[in-house]
Amino acid sequence: MAALFSCAAAAEVPQAARDADVVVLGEQHDNPAHHQRQAEWTSALAPQALVFEMLKPRQAANANFDWADQAELDAAIDWSQNGWPSFDLYFPVFEAARGVAIFGALVPREELRDRLENPIVKHPLAALFGLDQPVDAKEQAAREALQAAAHCDALPEEMLPVMVTAQRLRDVALADATLRALRATGGPIVVITGNGHARSDWGMPALLAYAARDVTVFVLGQGEDGADVTGTFNLTLDAPSPKRADPCDAFKQ
Repeated sequence: MAALFSCAAAAEVPQAARDADVVVLGEQHDNPAHHQRQAEWTSALAPQALVFEMLKPRQAANANFDWADQAELDAAIDWSQNGWPSFDLYFPVFEAARGVAIFGALVPREELRDRLENPIVKHPLAALFGLDQPVDAKEQAAREALQAAAHCDALPEEMLPVMVTAQRLRDVALADATLRALRATGGPIVVITGNGHARSDWGMPALLAYAARDVTVFVLGQGEDGADVTGTFNLTLDAPSPKRADPCDAFKQ
């Protein structure tokens, strides 16, 4: 663990994060520097549990054993079959918290499809997380605009509300997994997720604040090349962007 953690990284972690019950570490999924920072912060915070957006609960349960190396852990949780960026990027985070409880918050595709067939207010956790409250019209419009941009303006307009609902359902799963991790271990908890779910104005931390007002949360957003990160965070830190193909190329074929 010491190899992952430098004095510079230690100085970067503010006291407010060290004092929080839950620390949410945002990311751009394919940015190696973001994951290295997550590993360094995880090492500094010494959490009792990690919650991953990228793991289904069953996969996360399979991570809770004394694995020997990256290959053994990958085989146990099937990360490389998940469709997420390479496990090489994420393994340092697991290594920085070796031995702590792992929780998964990924909603299986079939479950998400079933949930989308019903109004979100019928979700069994709707009242707990405030999903039974109407979404502000300006917020809904902003959410739909972000979904349109994220999909290169290639989605039919009628699909945008569905994509927003899917995002909210994933936020619910993250908030629920975090509360379960907190109840099971007493905390602190580190949550690994994308910036869109990490944002405290309407992402997972907002649901957590609604359901458990006594839980203190610190949220880190991670940007690239000096560009603003959309949303509200306690702290935003920057990193170089990796070389990547134009994500909109897939929509042009």
